[in-house]
Amino acid sequence: MTTVVEQNAPNQDLPESDEAFHVETHGVDYIPLRERWATPRDVAGMWAGASVQIEYFIYGAILMTFGFTFAQALSLIIIGNLSYFLLGLASLQAPQTGTTVFAINRASYGPNGSRGIAFFNWVTQLGFEVEGIILIVGAALVLSIKAGFSPGDPAKIAFVFLAVIIQGVLPFLGHATIVKTLRVLVIPFLVLFAVLLAFAIPHATTTGVAHGADWQTYMEGLAFTITLSGLGWTECGNDYTRYCPPGTRKRSIVGWVFLGTAVPEILVMTLGAAVGTFLTKVGTSANAFLPFAHQSAIPAWFVVVFLVFSVVQLFAINSLDLYSSGVTLQAMGVRVQRYVAVVIDCVIVLGFSIFAIFDTSFSTFLKDFVDVVIVWIAPWLAIFLVDWVLRRFRYVPSELQKTGRTSLYYRNGGFFWPAVVAQLVGMYAAISALAATFHLPQWLNPITYATRDSYGFGADFSVFMGIGVAGLLYLVLARGAVRRQADRQDQLLAAGNGLPGADAA
Repeated sequence: MTTVVEQNAPNQDLPESDEAFHVETHGVDYIPLRERWATPRDVAGMWAGASVQIEYFIYGAILMTFGFTFAQALSLIIIGNLSYFLLGLASLQAPQTGTTVFAINRASYGPNGSRGIAFFNWVTQLGFEVEGIILIVGAALVLSIKAGFSPGDPAKIAFVFLAVIIQGVLPFLGHATIVKTLRVLVIPFLVLFAVLLAFAIPHATTTGVAHGADWQTYMEGLAFTITLSGLGWTECGNDYTRYCPPGTRKRSIVGWVFLGTAVPEILVMTLGAAVGTFLTKVGTSANAFLPFAHQSAIPAWFVVVFLVFSVVQLFAINSLDLYSSGVTLQAMGVRVQRYVAVVIDCVIVLGFSIFAIFDTSFSTFLKDFVDVVIVWIAPWLAIFLVDWVLRRFRYVPSELQKTGRTSLYYRNGGFFWPAVVAQLVGMYAAISALAATFHLPQWLNPITYATRDSYGFGADFSVFMGIGVAGLLYLVLARGAVRRQADRQDQLLAAGNGLPGADAA
């Protein structure tokens, strides 16, 4: 069935509301068809800029701290990055709906039920922003050491303040600015990583770990890799495809997103794992960059250049998290402009970043944070995608913009209870199979306890349990109700009542 939405063509001229290096005026509101300027290739270029970067290099080095052989780490990197197909699937809804993911999510959970899930995402984005600030400050400290200074705690605080101020610039300006900036940064980093590879080859080893890790630890590493690659971005996908026109081919979006993410990230993480075989403290140090200051394998001049570009790239990467957290704050019901939400988030990140820098090591923070992300995002993704399939791959854009009783998606008190129940049960299923870095009681973590090895470490099936249990339960509980609502959606779309504002004319 071809809907009214699919029959409209966008204006090919870049609109003033989303022009690079101007403040974007859109938030969770509907993007008019005349402003849909983006193509799947544009989206892929942005994601490539987010993938060819230092964080994934460090994730590869951290994998080596699990006790894996290089071959085991390489297999985890390849398999884990296949999860970028999930990001592609979670980017297909916005071209038709013209809005962000947690506005679309109102159909799955109800407008009020979606607020709680949006809160989880907001906290998640704040966590990734703090991660970026920790790395930026770490790079600044190493650069200070290279310049002959010995920075103390006051310098750390000053660097945090400065980093938070700078990182707010790109997300404050908005979508088109972020897309253009990230695309520009791809080539310089490809060159830098190629040079780093040349320095690393003589020192890297594939036999640094004689016996490798058991299957229980392998599953923990797989959960770590999946979450920090495709799965961990799925809650942001539609935020960056909503400027694509409704008729954009779904296959093109999935293909270009995968090409722009998984392929470069596999290469960058593999390089990180290779460097991690001889700079072993990169994955364990409180400052992931500090080992670069005290080694002879990589020339000092290159370390300086590499860290300077890394800081620039990290600011750009954090802009994605800040942008998504801003529109998520709006989706929660906070009545502020998108760029005001960015300022609010910067203030909150400032406090958390200072605490994180003085309280814990980077690798510990990251592993604990990954556990939190898995628990909510795996069930949510399953419910979100199953709901979309049951609706025959479409929504009513005008109804998604409503949060009151008149919305088609309002349901019972603004909640769709099958989704809420499936989310809670799915979260428990994820926790039950989570090999957490903190100790969980046996009654809460039975699957991990049942798969313990001789050292007391259990396997991690949290991602698969969260997705499988929540998706299946939602299918059982919601199938009839959602399909009936899908019939009503088709009626509204066929009558031309599905588009907000001038697009409905």
